[in-house]
Amino acid sequence: MAGIVLSRLNKHYGSLHHAVKDVDLEIADREFVALVGPSGCGKSTTLRMIAGLEDISSGEIRIGERVVNHLPPRDRDVAMVFQNYALYQHMSVYDNLAFGLRNKRVPEREIKAAIDRAAEILGLHDLLKRRPRQLSGGQQQRVALGRCIVRNPLVFLFDEPLSNLDAKLRAQMRLEIKRLHSQMPTTSVFVTHDQVEAMTLGDRVVVMRDGSIQQVGTPLAVYARPVNRFVAGFIGAPTMNFLDVTVTVDATGLHVEAPGLRLSVSEERAKALEARRGRRVVMGLRPEHLALGDAAVAGRSFDAKVEVVEQLGSEMLLEVRVAQARMTVARVVAEAGIAPGDQVRLSVPPGRLHFFDPESEAAI
Repeated sequence: MAGIVLSRLNKHYGSLHHAVKDVDLEIADREFVALVGPSGCGKSTTLRMIAGLEDISSGEIRIGERVVNHLPPRDRDVAMVFQNYALYQHMSVYDNLAFGLRNKRVPEREIKAAIDRAAEILGLHDLLKRRPRQLSGGQQQRVALGRCIVRNPLVFLFDEPLSNLDAKLRAQMRLEIKRLHSQMPTTSVFVTHDQVEAMTLGDRVVVMRDGSIQQVGTPLAVYARPVNRFVAGFIGAPTMNFLDVTVTVDATGLHVEAPGLRLSVSEERAKALEARRGRRVVMGLRPEHLALGDAAVAGRSFDAKVEVVEQLGSEMLLEVRVAQARMTVARVVAEAGIAPGDQVRLSVPPGRLHFFDPESEAAI
């Protein structure tokens, strides 16, 4: 097995587009890291440079002890799962799995043993004689995973492998990949634009934007302590609500205020905001941290008008108006009987508030 080290990695497409900008990242041996971000953020380009499918403009890529900058893909000992499966339609599943090993002149007996092992892990034994067109999307994706497993590479690379599947199959395949990594703890890099996939699969999450890394951390750390407004808004579903507020101080302590809103701040947050009294900051509230509240809880609750109700079965999402701002509220029980036009009282624990600088967007 082997770790991956990216040092000041850059990718230029001509003089007009700087796709990847000074990326520094260390991925430990057997670690599963998810690269996540919106379209065009550089995550797939970074993955393809690791695989050797894209030339790097500058920087260094190290896999294990080797610098692989100028090695062709076949010599890097990596296996890649693509978005479109990339299966040979005229071959059986068995022959698809065997193809790479046969090209390396591996003896047929060893090929069969490797395929039997992969088929056992992924439940492919009943599919080995079929052609890819006779398989469902989820089955084809399992075959693509199996083709990687039989090679026993140093590194697995996943390029948005679940994006072509429906919601139910995506959930099933997330479990398959999670189970595969527990059985074969190979160093893995998984690229996705879906923050749910990144959070559920990655030992660590790498959030990218405009070619640069914004934050690296465990899923819980990135969710709980985003370093800037972009990360805060990108990680979490429904997305975080943002409100412009003013920092005020009186005899009862430090507060943040906006029309129709006055909230107390936790002691930790108050220390960070002390120097900004009288100034505007951006407050972030996660929908799941808002709840139907008691009007008697001073400094922790506020009034809002319900505009849209989304029924999700066990809970509801509410879009409400507070003065001129909109926010989405989750974790409201479906039996609450709330309808558009209702006035509700919402509460939020002071420790769940996030604050960002309005100019730099960095977390305060």
